[in-house]
Amino acid sequence: MRSLSFLSMEYLFLLMSILSQCLKFGSGTAAVVHAGNGDGVQPLSKIAIHKAVYALHENASVKAHPLVLGTKAERDGSNEYSNYQPGSLNTTDQLIKDLKNIDIVFHIGDITYANGYISQWDQFTSQVERIASTVPYMIASGNHERDAPNSGSFYDGNDSGGECGVIAETMFYVPAENRAKFWYSTDYGMFHFCIADSEHDWREGSEQYKFIEKCLASADRRKQPWLIFVAHRVLGYSSSYWKDASFGEPMGRESLQGLWQKYKVDIAFFGHIHNYERTCPVYQGQCMHVGKSHYSGTVNGTIHVVVGGGGSHLSAFGPTQTSWSLYKDSDFGFVKLTAYNHSSLLFEYKKSSDGNVYDSFTISRDYRDVLACVHDGCEPTTLGS
Repeated sequence: MRSLSFLSMEYLFLLMSILSQCLKFGSGTAAVVHAGNGDGVQPLSKIAIHKAVYALHENASVKAHPLVLGTKAERDGSNEYSNYQPGSLNTTDQLIKDLKNIDIVFHIGDITYANGYISQWDQFTSQVERIASTVPYMIASGNHERDAPNSGSFYDGNDSGGECGVIAETMFYVPAENRAKFWYSTDYGMFHFCIADSEHDWREGSEQYKFIEKCLASADRRKQPWLIFVAHRVLGYSSSYWKDASFGEPMGRESLQGLWQKYKVDIAFFGHIHNYERTCPVYQGQCMHVGKSHYSGTVNGTIHVVVGGGGSHLSAFGPTQTSWSLYKDSDFGFVKLTAYNHSSLLFEYKKSSDGNVYDSFTISRDYRDVLACVHDGCEPTTLGS
């Protein structure tokens, strides 16, 4: 299933060199040595290792197995106030158990719930060290990393406890042009990922909206046929947003669903809501494909997935039964994608308790299916064109 074809050996030497430097950095300074599990590894060394691993992997040709998860916590349970994150250790253990079959991990916001207590970041990096030192560990910005009053965040709450995004933006490497604006794109194997920052303005006319359109438009579907959109807050569809009948972040779909349809986004992933839910390929509240387990042919509508059950307390679903919601699960879990080739994709939702698959579907299609015109998914034409 997996094949790695490195362009050169210099990245291996780079990794070894950085590892060596990190082990020497600050040695003998007890105040900066991480002792969460007695290994003597410093948090800063983990940052350098993460950068090296990313450099190593982004220059490889792979049949990628990306894995997507929402909220998690730290290994020692020190932030388990009121049993707030009871599922995080099971999620971490399942990822480590299957690590040989995972090529990249996306953790889409609400990384540690440190809320200003930096020691929680040390605990968390210890918890995920085996993962983040082996494969690229990509993150997105969530409200518990970024939001603070008068800090420039789109929302004015204080969910970050004053972190204002600084720790997340520094701790983990992502290929953003400006990490204070935590949106970025990356190609990995046969996937093109557009990672949005839901804690900054995404509305039409904003700087981020322009980035999102540029990112989606830049996908070369002959090389990366699978186009994935990622954000922390639910900018798409969720049955848990029922109090105001919006089924998503206000203004989210109104601003972005035209782009998802125009550029034929395959799957949009969201966190924030602490459960799992999958929709049909949907556009403007209508299912565009029949069936639940297999989709083929023309790309019409985007499948929206809430995968927020990585570890934190679970969220309830609303009472309204919607036509676009195909599978709901109020339990801890994560999603795994497997691209077999340019025409075949497998989606699996696994529970953290046992690692078994509880929801899945496949997509099969050709490049011509991506090019086919669909409603609101073609360039404007005139009678003379």
